[in-house]
Amino acid sequence: MLLGAVITAAGMSSRMGNFKPLLNIGSISVSQRIITTLKQAGTEVVVVVTGFHADELEHHLAQNQVMFLRNDYPESTEMFDSAVIGLKYLYPQCSRILFSPVDVPLFTTDTIKELLITSGDIIVPTYEGQPGHPILISSTVAQKVCHMNNAPGGLCKTLQQCGHISYVEVPDKGILHDMDTPEDFEALLAYHNHQILRPVVDIKLAGENYFFDSRIAMLLFLINYTHSMLSACKQMQISYSSGWKLINNSEKELGFPLVNRWQGGTKGGRTTLTAEGFDLLTRYKNFSIELQKKAAELFITYFDSIFKQK
Repeated sequence: MLLGAVITAAGMSSRMGNFKPLLNIGSISVSQRIITTLKQAGTEVVVVVTGFHADELEHHLAQNQVMFLRNDYPESTEMFDSAVIGLKYLYPQCSRILFSPVDVPLFTTDTIKELLITSGDIIVPTYEGQPGHPILISSTVAQKVCHMNNAPGGLCKTLQQCGHISYVEVPDKGILHDMDTPEDFEALLAYHNHQILRPVVDIKLAGENYFFDSRIAMLLFLINYTHSMLSACKQMQISYSSGWKLINNSEKELGFPLVNRWQGGTKGGRTTLTAEGFDLLTRYKNFSIELQKKAAELFITYFDSIFKQK
């Protein structure tokens, strides 16, 4: 099964003054930074739970190949409620799920990798004994969380009731740096360094023209999960016609159908992947994972000595 991640970004940022997910660290935003780190570490499905300024944030992240779910009542709910929205979506399809609020953006890929090699249902990173984010939880625990009422103390207290927590000490102070206030953000910026440097491999399949990439892969993944082209397009923040254009162009180059189409009915049409479409999506994902691993290894070989000098 897949590795998923939930980023909660529905809050109103009342103490910060500015909308936290859109604040920049260097040349990219806080929310983009977290997504980049998660994907670099091999996370296959990233869900961003939006609420306050949802349209603005979803538009900002529309090209980052993530899914959006909404907390429609950000003014009257807690982070726990947003976490449940994301966990409920992911636990049927992911064996393990990373969780972080959007205001803890500086944890590293090495920290995520350390969590992933640790066995247990709930894995929490610590720095000098202090717990931080992201938290890694099993799908079993995620399901339990989604069926519990919010305990006093929020998600942390609820997790304690759902399974044994294992703590992993990591040399990454970024797991602790949140940004609730302007002073917090200034401290976070002071801590920020070159850790964002990484290889970016955008894998495209081509014949005479490009016909398959990560964007189409995400669309197929969502179609497979929702059985609806309309729902898949909405979650990707693309138009319905654009979604069909992507599919049709790919099918033309491939010479076989990627999706089955059923029109009409009292509840509208239904769209599913063909056997060939599912097979292509699986092969593309596995190929991407292996290639990203090799790229990370080669990056260290060729560039690590240069960047460590800075």
